Amino acid sequence: MQINHPNPYLSTRIPVFARNVVSTSHPLAAQAGLLILHQGGNAVDAAVAAAAVMTLVEPVSNGLGSDAFCILWDGQQLHGLNASGPAPQAWTPEYFKAKYGDGAPTPPMRGMDSVTIPGAVRGWVALSKRFGKLPFADLMAPAIEVAERGYLVPPVVQQKWAAATPVLQGMAGFADTFLPWGRAPEVGELFRFPAAARALKAIAATNGDALYEGEIAEALAAFAKEQGGALTVKDLASYQPEWVMPISRDYRGYTLHEIPPNGQGIAALIALGILEKFDLASLPVDSTASQHLQIEAMKLAFADVYRYVSERSTMEVTTEQMLDDAYLASRARLIDMRRAQDFQAGNPVKGGTIYLTAADENGMMVSFIQSNYMGFGSGCVEPHYGISLQNRGYGFSLDAASPNVVAPGKRPFHTIIPAFLTKDGQPVMSYGVMGGNMQPQGHMQTLVRMLDYRQGLQAACDAPRWRFNKGLNINVEAAMNAATVQGLKDLGHEIDVINDSYQDFGAGQFIWRAGNPAVEGYVAASDPRRDGLAAGY
Repeated sequence: MQINHPNPYLSTRIPVFARNVVSTSHPLAAQAGLLILHQGGNAVDAAVAAAAVMTLVEPVSNGLGSDAFCILWDGQQLHGLNASGPAPQAWTPEYFKAKYGDGAPTPPMRGMDSVTIPGAVRGWVALSKRFGKLPFADLMAPAIEVAERGYLVPPVVQQKWAAATPVLQGMAGFADTFLPWGRAPEVGELFRFPAAARALKAIAATNGDALYEGEIAEALAAFAKEQGGALTVKDLASYQPEWVMPISRDYRGYTLHEIPPNGQGIAALIALGILEKFDLASLPVDSTASQHLQIEAMKLAFADVYRYVSERSTMEVTTEQMLDDAYLASRARLIDMRRAQDFQAGNPVKGGTIYLTAADENGMMVSFIQSNYMGFGSGCVEPHYGISLQNRGYGFSLDAASPNVVAPGKRPFHTIIPAFLTKDGQPVMSYGVMGGNMQPQGHMQTLVRMLDYRQGLQAACDAPRWRFNKGLNINVEAAMNAATVQGLKDLGHEIDVINDSYQDFGAGQFIWRAGNPAVEGYVAASDPRRDGLAAGY
């Protein structure tokens, strides 16, 4: 990647150069991270503080009832954290079929029966305890201030807030919390969140335990019971996030690292492993041929991911088998440059979201993501503490033959994935692209632009994206070259041109290490598809 590469795409943003940087999808969260760095905190402290603020300023995408994942470089090595919560102990296929009928394919999309144990807050605590410098309570202070004082609602968040209102306004606690005017807020309208301030103060005072064993846990269990859900204090109290070893794949002399299943990060690794078999750089960067090849590789990746990926201990094939080089070469040979195809899963040899990133001058880099899954998650909000709960249970199946069949204490398939890039064992880039199944697609598309086509961070971020849905159907951004779109149609791709980029095409945050962090520092970029900011000093 060339830092000074010209940006040929429409954008009003330029990269940020600094020794200490925070990049998020809302400026107040980035500023919270910088404040913590100024107070003597490190990149982990900054990321946790920013994550807490994000639960307030982008409630469409995340909340105090979110799940989270993290990959971080501590200055010496990589660490992964899986802070996604499992199913309550009462959840079985029979539990749901008794309530929703034998024909129900999955748990419901909304409501308390879509809520697994929220893992994000204990994820914050785990990060702070192991790698942070400042007291955990200090990290909550910026978020508490934002919740109490309020903030003016920005344009992109407002659009999604308004769009979700007709669907969710009848859900328990939603209207009282998020529609205090009897409607969604207008752009620039002041939104205060006193209930969340109350929760954050309790979380700060107890190192997060209030949400899992104390007053908030009791309130959540009572709320769940009132709404016919199964979540109990015992379910909450038993939860702890899991430290994991990231999985990885080499590509063009670099190594991409992802969180292992139950997440979909492996999809990006599979797609890159397939693309590695082609001379992609010989094809013009925004040409039909280049985009077609990437789309087909991503289709092949998803075919296997949706067939095999679940809670890692329950998978019938291993991640190593799915990433086997000979297997990926065999999958690559299925691609026909003359036509689009609808691929089926292969046979490996047996043996919705906010993303933020932070880095400091001592070399620590943090790739962090948290989410309520679909817009406002379950739609259920515990009113006294403002806990907006995710709907990750919808990722389970009720089919006994599915790798994602629901079971007590099992984690569902997850879409949210942080990413990290190294070269020769040393850190290069902390990045992520949020937005449902767009996430591994965004990881792949932006990395290809940087490594195959030598585009700069902001250009790779700003470039028009496509999104594979299913079968032959893809979405493309309206800014994509018209000749390229027509060329893809001629190959048989079924294309919808979409003008709304919030969820459809994800939103990325990127930090690239420019050299010695204490001297050269970093280059950072933030996606113009959200209200975000890359900031540093």
